[in-house]
Amino acid sequence: MRTFVSAVALIIGVLLTAVAVPAIWIDRSVVQEDGFVELSGPLGQDADFQQRLAAAAVGTIDTGAIPDALADVVRPVIEAAAGSLTGLPGYPAAWEETLRKSHRLTFADPASPPAADSSTSLTLDVAPLVALATEELARTSGLPLEAPEQTLINVGQPEHRQWIERVSAYAPLGYSLAIGAGIALALALVAARRRWTVVFSAGVGALLLAALWTYGSQVAWDAVVGTASGNEVADMFKDAFAAAASGSFQSWTAGAAVAGGVLLAAGLVTGIASRGRRALSR
Repeated sequence: MRTFVSAVALIIGVLLTAVAVPAIWIDRSVVQEDGFVELSGPLGQDADFQQRLAAAAVGTIDTGAIPDALADVVRPVIEAAAGSLTGLPGYPAAWEETLRKSHRLTFADPASPPAADSSTSLTLDVAPLVALATEELARTSGLPLEAPEQTLINVGQPEHRQWIERVSAYAPLGYSLAIGAGIALALALVAARRRWTVVFSAGVGALLLAALWTYGSQVAWDAVVGTASGNEVADMFKDAFAAAASGSFQSWTAGAAVAGGVLLAAGLVTGIASRGRRALSR
């Protein structure tokens, strides 16, 4: 009976872990604002992405207040602003605020009113970058330019909004599942007649989970990069974010594989030692 209880508890613990670890990673790295900013921050340092994002931001500046006679004179100034935007001292802070504003739109509080277009896609709000470019243009040209409060770029397809809503609801449950997994594995260890078998089996389970998570992350990567939003900047952000997320989660799967190897080796060594002691006692 003890062996049966131990086996069932071990299986439950492994299954709960299979769900808990990805959920915790998603909550910490995507759902939580600071984690999202930390994961996405390096994207703003990519030279090609910087250039295209700056051009898109500057291209949204409202030049309606500029007289037609000055349009030809102002156009080169605007193009130059796009090239120099990422070199301005305020760019890092503007990029971080862009990420934070975008995260708040994408992972809006259910009690708050939905943002425009939130029902159809993910949203990247580059208003802080537009404000930085507008301020620089107004300073260098002396023109009366005003920055908009929002400058939205739709990222992904409509079904991605449903994914985000499900992820937001599911990810925080990972912590409870992890506690349940810990309790189940502890019960398996306590109930086992030969505890080394539990340690060994847990190691095998961890290695299998690492392989499963690696395969699952690759499937998710293919699904994300296989869709196009029709906006070059949005697709660049989507693909770069997917690559960053995949790399981040791979470090977790590698940790699980290492832990699995250690548990497997520990269980094997303990089992051999236990059998040796029993042989000597006979």
